Amino acid sequence: MGSLPHIVEDCMGVLQLLSNGTVLRSKDIKFPFTFTNNDHHSMVMFKDYPYDITHNLHLRLYKPKVPSTTTRNNVKLPIIIYLHGGGFCVGSRTWPNCHNCCIRLCSSLNAIVIAPDYRLAPEHRLPAAVEDGVSVIEWLQAQALSCGGGGGDWLSSGEVDFDSVFVVGDSSGGNIAHHLAVRFGLDRVGLKPVRIRGYVLMAPFFGGEVRTQSEEGPSEARMNLEILDRFWRLAMPIGKTNSRDHPLVNPFGAMSPNLEQVRLEPILAIVGEQELLKDRVQDYASRLKQMGKSIEYFEFEGKQHGFFTDDPYSGVSDDVVQLITSFMANN
Repeated sequence: MGSLPHIVEDCMGVLQLLSNGTVLRSKDIKFPFTFTNNDHHSMVMFKDYPYDITHNLHLRLYKPKVPSTTTRNNVKLPIIIYLHGGGFCVGSRTWPNCHNCCIRLCSSLNAIVIAPDYRLAPEHRLPAAVEDGVSVIEWLQAQALSCGGGGGDWLSSGEVDFDSVFVVGDSSGGNIAHHLAVRFGLDRVGLKPVRIRGYVLMAPFFGGEVRTQSEEGPSEARMNLEILDRFWRLAMPIGKTNSRDHPLVNPFGAMSPNLEQVRLEPILAIVGEQELLKDRVQDYASRLKQMGKSIEYFEFEGKQHGFFTDDPYSGVSDDVVQLITSFMANN
């Protein structure tokens, strides 16, 4: 008689993997943050739409309620695609941190914000999440070609600038954003009339077999190396190449594409000084800069993982919004 199923991986109680392969996801999550209700929320409206019926995936579309001066002067709204974090294993457009962040971006940047869910591991290991990121871009292209049919009148071509799209990714979402930059850097023409002007990577979740100094340094308040490794074990493809140098994990691994040969759109990389991921983000920016790519790197003193998304209305978050505002204006 076999033993009863037992827990082999536990992601803070939010996700548990049992020895028989069963995945348990909590429906009673004790979030360390709440839905905020301030002036920014009163300035934004939002709706949910399906974007991938095959995989039952939905996105949340945010739009400023009152047109700004530029909009009234026939300047169209730019589009931000916001990809949430969660180590590829947890997270949703409906979570408070994601929702609050999108409200802030929509109201402060006066932009349409599209926040998609994507398939999560371990039920759907990589590259599923990256493939879903591609599907979101393709969905947006379909809206542009059909004058916003799937997104209602909110994506009317008369009001929205499909030629001014920016991808913002947080943590694992930043990893996805990188792979989208590579994918569409190789095929910009295929996106017409959509044009991605730049990518904002907030502490992108990269990895590697060789530890960095920041990974081996002090743990963060809600993040440690054990958690990072657990996410990678659950998210990486199963097979002979299952290592943290896999191309989907390490942009500069032995099997990763040569980024010197890829035309990348401008990138803004943001990270907190005390993040375990800091050294990887800094190295990413440094290497791309050496390749002649257009990339800006900003490090926020004393800040840990999620400092913007967990509190998008703080003083330092105001600085992040200003960085993104300038980045969008210059690209």
